[in-house]
Amino acid sequence: MRVGSAVFEISHTGVASCPEDDIPELAFIGRSNTGKSSLLNLLTRQRALARVSQTPGCTQLINFFRINDTLRFVDLPGYGFAKVPKGGRAAFQQLIAEYITHRPNLAMVFVLVDSRHDPQRIDLEFIDWLSEARRPYAVVFTKTDKLKPAQAQKNATRFLESIEGPPPAAHFLTSSKSGAGRLELLGFIGTLTTR
Repeated sequence: MRVGSAVFEISHTGVASCPEDDIPELAFIGRSNTGKSSLLNLLTRQRALARVSQTPGCTQLINFFRINDTLRFVDLPGYGFAKVPKGGRAAFQQLIAEYITHRPNLAMVFVLVDSRHDPQRIDLEFIDWLSEARRPYAVVFTKTDKLKPAQAQKNATRFLESIEGPPPAAHFLTSSKSGAGRLELLGFIGTLTTR
């Protein structure tokens, strides 16, 4: 798939206020500060389409980006640690759950995982929850430029083997700095939106 246009559409705090569900949506989610905004900027080749921050928990709304006028990328709040009050964190989790379980045009959930770390329980639990919710998902390993290729692959394999439920529809090793994985991920997205 080629990204011809990518524009920020709208941000919302609840599913009821989301845009009309007239085109497929691909959601991107992961632990706080795992590189969601950087990945969206990489895919669209726009340096500032999504706001990038060094502070965990920067994304606190559902952010919609219209791609080629035929689909949306959806940047969801990160799960897990965030520099917000505990009550705010609970609101994030409810927002994420409502969007994923109730959005009828959600075609795929891309779960971002930091490739530098051993399998994290919070990521695996989230994938288990996605499987229980019967939502299709793919795993995107980020920040692979910070590892040797063999180590990045080893960490990815270990994570995939730790998933107890249904395996992901696909997985990708990516780097927002080197551009690794961009074409493969866009190719997969193209298969999702041309069915």
